[in-house]
Amino acid sequence: MHRMIIIAMLALPIAACSRGNEVAVATLQPKSGAQVTGTVTFTQKGDRVEVVANVKNLTPGKHGIHVHEKGDCSASDASSAGGHFAPGGGQHAGPTDPKRHAGDLGNLEAGADGSATLTTTTDMLHVGSGDHDVIGRAIIIHGDPDDLATQPSGNSGGRIACGVIEKKVD
Repeated sequence: MHRMIIIAMLALPIAACSRGNEVAVATLQPKSGAQVTGTVTFTQKGDRVEVVANVKNLTPGKHGIHVHEKGDCSASDASSAGGHFAPGGGQHAGPTDPKRHAGDLGNLEAGADGSATLTTTTDMLHVGSGDHDVIGRAIIIHGDPDDLATQPSGNSGGRIACGVIEKKVD
């Protein structure tokens, strides 16, 4: 019995580390006649997820970025990805508002060269477990800025890029 307890105690840090290393990636496909490309990476870090977006060929300015409920980018306008990912409901809001959709990531801003990066962390998403899991969902880049208030999607315009979020395999 004592030996089983020691083995279980040694296994706990290993299990905790493996949860912290879960990574998922979405490769963006252009939609709605745009030429947008890039990647969005989701990395589980304890009880938070770090989201890193690297996007090219955007028009200069802000663009809404959201996790959507369905991992389906087959429609030419990405409508097949469904609405914002919102387990448990809630209203559309900014990424720091306490009451928001889990998929509300706010805006990324493209420079004059059309490239944009965004690094943010959220406690509303998970990688690889639970009802807030991003794997099998889609990430959408919109043509306009997210106003962080208009229901249900922030008045952020057409869907100009879509990527299915998949577990990264080493």
